[in-house]
Amino acid sequence: METRTVMKNKRSIRTVVTVCALLIAVALTAQDQYTKGMSKAMDLWGQGKITEASNLFERIAMAEHDNWIPYYYVAQVNTTSAFGLKDEALLRQRLDKAKEFVDIAKRIAPDNAEIVVQEAMINTAWMAFDGATYGPMLSGKNMQLYNRALQLAPENPRVVYSKANWDMGSARYFGKDTTPYCKDVERALELFATFENDTPFYPSWGQDQAKQVLEQCKG
Repeated sequence: METRTVMKNKRSIRTVVTVCALLIAVALTAQDQYTKGMSKAMDLWGQGKITEASNLFERIAMAEHDNWIPYYYVAQVNTTSAFGLKDEALLRQRLDKAKEFVDIAKRIAPDNAEIVVQEAMINTAWMAFDGATYGPMLSGKNMQLYNRALQLAPENPRVVYSKANWDMGSARYFGKDTTPYCKDVERALELFATFENDTPFYPSWGQDQAKQVLEQCKG
């Protein structure tokens, strides 16, 4: 009787171990697919293949329901590629897509300063296209977004740089001195030197842009 019980327990343990091993293997395979997919999307983006990159980020996002990062990149690739566009239909298509996915990212991670900054970038792209129309509509909103991002993550270099850059642009538009904001760009660069986040594909942009802006400050 005891022997049968021991054997039954051993079989149960083997079953549990087998199931756990399978679950770990599935999880590792899924993670490997995520890494490969994100790397491929980044590569496409780097090659200037905007539509292909956006579509791949979107497919990854659809498989990663609780991960804000691929949604963020759908928004970012469409937003950054909208700057400088003259075709309003194409610009609207990209910025509408960006807003759709940034809204989903906000639902997944509602207090994420990176996403708040991305939303402000969408507004900025509209204002860059037609300042007379969209400036009065969105400039106040952007100020609120940057203030909120700074409140959420005062040590995030992208937040500090992005707000400083926005403040400079606003000052320039109204004919005011931009010098007071140079110290914020300097602080952003100090933060870039020490900021770390181990999350795969966490946003890392901004340092080169901040260096360029600081050079303009010194010039």
